[in-house]
Amino acid sequence: MDGNRLMQQVTSIFSVFMVVFYLGVGWFLVFRSDLSYLDKPVRVIVGSAFIFYGVYRAFRTYVKIVEVFFTKDKDEE
Repeated sequence: MDGNRLMQQVTSIFSVFMVVFYLGVGWFLVFRSDLSYLDKPVRVIVGSAFIFYGVYRAFRTYVKIVEVFFTKDKDEE
């Protein structure tokens, strides 16, 4: 395994943590009621953007993980 493939695996795992972060922040902004210092429409719009981006990033991360972890290199064949 070369260094480039190892780096791709590390960034793929980091992407999973970022997906959890985006979805968590989005959920927090949309569903928490104790954030009274922010207007509700602003919280819902920004939170929804975080959630949609988290879902998009989750899909891209899934594709990248399948590519990096479950396919063989052309050099290894």
